[in-house]
Amino acid sequence: MSKIGLIAGSGELPITFAKNCNDVTIFAIKSSADKDIEKYGKTIWLPFGQAQYLINSLKENNIKKLVMLGKIEHKSIILNFHKFDKRAKDFLSKLKDKRAKTILTGIIKELEKEGFEFIDPTPYLKDLLIEENFIIDNGITEEIKKDIQFGIKIAKEIANLDIGQTVVVKEGNIIAVEGIEGTDQCILRAGELAGENCVVCKTARKNQDMRYDVPVIGIKTLESMKKIKAKALAVEAGKCYLLNKEKFIETANKYKISVVSVKLNE
Repeated sequence: MSKIGLIAGSGELPITFAKNCNDVTIFAIKSSADKDIEKYGKTIWLPFGQAQYLINSLKENNIKKLVMLGKIEHKSIILNFHKFDKRAKDFLSKLKDKRAKTILTGIIKELEKEGFEFIDPTPYLKDLLIEENFIIDNGITEEIKKDIQFGIKIAKEIANLDIGQTVVVKEGNIIAVEGIEGTDQCILRAGELAGENCVVCKTARKNQDMRYDVPVIGIKTLESMKKIKAKALAVEAGKCYLLNKEKFIETANKYKISVVSVKLNE
């Protein structure tokens, strides 16, 4: 099997992939990727926004197949554009807009032009996908069920527009929509606006490309929800990664947060 190159951003997802992949070379983005990722394969640290350096490093290490996992703050791309190399600036300048999907699909196409192939990482992460009928019930009232049904549909529409993956609702009102700030800041903003008992809903895009930007939830999500005393988290079944499942369930029960997966028809 060909050696796989992992372009790693922040979070546990790239570490989990590296643990499960026998032959991986890690291209870790400085100031984003976790230092611990070095334990799981040869690691090359990449200066953020240095596209030509990445391409040269991939070729020098005889990489043909690529996976891109982990979070890179969307706003950091906007704020640090002036620091990027010529290759990255030229690439970004040609994009029709700077939405997450546009940037990520553009990166894939740019690297494919150089002869690299992006592969679906799901076989290495399938145990993390939230199954249908997953539930942690810490008091799911009829009011919460209504907010879940309402919010998850709105979240899907927002995801399809590539605005964000998360909305926060309360009593049939849309309190906050995720934008460039990311999920955790969206949750905290909702708490400032509407107080406790909010419901957080997170989905993938329609026909989600599993090679990039698949929704992820974990302990950090629950911690943000605890800060605003949110009541429930709803996520799309089969299209969202759950990190550290046992600890997640334990923490959700500790914080009295209900979590449910919802099957959505595309």
